[in-house]
Amino acid sequence: MRIFVTGATGFVGSAIVRELIGAGHQVLGLARSDAGAKSLIAAGAEVRRGDLEDPESLRRGADMSDAVIHTAFNHDFSKYVANCEADRQVIEALGSALAGSGRPLIVTSGTGMANTVPGQPAMEENGVASSTAVPRAASEEAAASVAARGVNVSVVRLSQVHNTVKQGLVTYAIAVAREKGVSAYVGDGYNRWPAVHVLDTARLYRLALEKRERGARYHAVAEEGVPVRDIAEAIGRGLKMPAISMTPEEATGHFGWLAAFAAWDVPASSAQTRKKLGWNPTGPGLIADLEQMRH
Repeated sequence: MRIFVTGATGFVGSAIVRELIGAGHQVLGLARSDAGAKSLIAAGAEVRRGDLEDPESLRRGADMSDAVIHTAFNHDFSKYVANCEADRQVIEALGSALAGSGRPLIVTSGTGMANTVPGQPAMEENGVASSTAVPRAASEEAAASVAARGVNVSVVRLSQVHNTVKQGLVTYAIAVAREKGVSAYVGDGYNRWPAVHVLDTARLYRLALEKRERGARYHAVAEEGVPVRDIAEAIGRGLKMPAISMTPEEATGHFGWLAAFAAWDVPASSAQTRKKLGWNPTGPGLIADLEQMRH
């Protein structure tokens, strides 16, 4: 298949590009810069110049392809709500090009978007929270909207995707620790974040694409829930600084925007994903990657 990939030069997207090409697929990658275009060509992909603010470039890329994987997202958290709504518009634009064709669209969300019982892991069948409460849920709302217009859409919910260079929200926690001189967690730190290695994530996207199941939700989760205290202590060891507990009030001043996520207890299961796709993550765990990174 010829697959249009948004976010093709990003952390997750570039791994997906390599996975798809390695499996014999052709890739048309979205690039907004010369550097991005060069990196895609070097990886063996074709280039579609454009960006998320140009709906026509997105529709044209989808028109030229047999399937679409959408991973691009603006991670400027100072404009988080606006960026979530912008992602809704991107998905609508991609959907408009695919409606009624049967060509699959994979949309990216997060395991933290799923409705769940407090303390219980999120399951694939769990519906999505309202975007009025959890802004990032706009992506899954948009997926449902285009599905109602005949688009063959499925969703991959990401956990903390990691290697020894980047680790999702943990990357921002490391930056805060460097700035503040301590690696912090909230309360007892037993709240949990699920995690998965980036190469396992890329393989999941490929398997989901090849499955072509309408309305499916998949969880990119290798570890159901890593205690945030363990994460903070691993960061502290790497940066040679203390790991300390903070109250929620102290955390607000310490973490800035990250405080909204620091106390989240959001374990997630991938049991159904593994069964449906035959997906078995084999990469190192989050703590192992933190121990191996160059702080």
